[in-house]
Amino acid sequence: MAIGILNSVLASDHGSVVSMNLFVALLCGCIVIGHLLEESRWMNESITALAIGVCTGVVILLTTGGKSSHLLVFSEDLFFIYLLPPIIFNAGFQVKKKQFFRNFMTIMLFGAVGTLISFGIISVGAIEIFKKMNIEDLQIGDFLAIGAIFSATDSVCTLQILNQDETPLLYSLVFGEGVVNDATSVVLFNAIQSFDLSHINSTIALQFVGNFLYLFISSTLLGVLTGLLSAFIIKKLYFGRHSTDREVALMILMAYLSYMLAELFYLSGILTVFFCGIVMSHYTWHNVTESSRVTTKHAFATLSFVAEIFIFLYVGMDALDIEKWRVISDSPGKSVGVSSILLGLILVGRAAFVFPLSFISNLTKKAQYEKIGFKQQVTIWWAGLMRGAVSIALAYNQFTSLGHTQLRGNAMMITSTITVVLFSTVVFGLMTKPIIRVLLPSSKHLTRMISSEPSTPKSFIVPLLDNGQETEADQGNRSVVRPSSLRMLLTTPSHTVHYYWRKFDNAFMRPVFGGRGFVPFVPGSPTEHNGHQWQ
Repeated sequence: MAIGILNSVLASDHGSVVSMNLFVALLCGCIVIGHLLEESRWMNESITALAIGVCTGVVILLTTGGKSSHLLVFSEDLFFIYLLPPIIFNAGFQVKKKQFFRNFMTIMLFGAVGTLISFGIISVGAIEIFKKMNIEDLQIGDFLAIGAIFSATDSVCTLQILNQDETPLLYSLVFGEGVVNDATSVVLFNAIQSFDLSHINSTIALQFVGNFLYLFISSTLLGVLTGLLSAFIIKKLYFGRHSTDREVALMILMAYLSYMLAELFYLSGILTVFFCGIVMSHYTWHNVTESSRVTTKHAFATLSFVAEIFIFLYVGMDALDIEKWRVISDSPGKSVGVSSILLGLILVGRAAFVFPLSFISNLTKKAQYEKIGFKQQVTIWWAGLMRGAVSIALAYNQFTSLGHTQLRGNAMMITSTITVVLFSTVVFGLMTKPIIRVLLPSSKHLTRMISSEPSTPKSFIVPLLDNGQETEADQGNRSVVRPSSLRMLLTTPSHTVHYYWRKFDNAFMRPVFGGRGFVPFVPGSPTEHNGHQWQ
């Protein structure tokens, strides 16, 4: 008896090792094929990973006699604890902060208010339409969760084609809105799960709004405080005197700690780790030695890159999960109808806030270059049509138990989510390049110019060495391209939020937490001679 149990455990362990070997080999294949397809810039690693995942799922289905299509069973912990943090942290770590905060109100308008509008339209549409379609097993909480799930955008394809140096306003809006949107969607989703929504009244509605604001503000503050703590520790203790490995390890662990603290206190880990990344790039990164700066930049970017490929590869394989398709096998037409309706609601929900909010934003801008033109509005609308990893993870969280479900309505929502993600990523993703070329023809020469350079879904190579901090040479070049921006700052500096923040930052924050201009003294290190390169 005991020997039989031991043999089954060993066989199970060996099966896991085989699965991981195949999965790692597939990840390598995604990177190699993505590199070979990079010249055309039609495909990116996300679409490549989806395609390889689907093909692998077909092969596994054939070899197992139609019993299974994936190597790994979906785990919410794997996604939320291990894969999502490096993706979001790197987004905050490599963002060009000057552009991000210069357009902060517009980004928050799109990312927070816009997501709430989209959430409302998709939720109401799902309630009105799906109830008429007699989709069983779905309650009011499920319909609201659907609104949050499909409000989470994935603007990877658009960001790969846009360039933050040529179209700084547009890139900043698309990038910033994408991250704030994901965070808002997750906060909404968590708020929905924490309330009994079977009997909604004004008291519950106010509690819901209050809980949402509490999660949003608390998560942001926790990320900022954790980032400042890491900067203070590294600045005071000068780890680089003995080992740059300690600096790198502490930065990585403090970044991860911010996310886990948010999970511990039931806050939004996405918001926390994003703002921790912004603070770390502004203070902590400048407090470490030169070699640690290069190492951390590449380390965070690589972890984010691999995690994102891992997710899309899994989604591709899970698209053919026979267990979920078998549950709804007697009504494939209804499943296609649900997917089509969800795509339609996404299109309408996105348009319902992009164009009106752009109009409102333009009313507050005096300079023409700060306004969002119609073609830019269409680009922003298109950028948010794709759905990705966050939508998949939230759908599994809501409609499955450990990756499995036997309820008909839940299985239909999972298969529909996978269908929407696959369709929007592949079809909309492939159409992104020609659409942007038509709307923004000036980017053609830039595409040819950087076609031979390595690129990733999050485009982290461009700001790899400047970390969003413009050097004097960069500012000189930028003044040639956009003189009105520099002239505005020189003539009316007292009226800019950035001006007051820089004064406060230089007077109070940097003396305590370090930052640009701070070069730690490390005997024998080239940092003390070359530190000015990084300032």
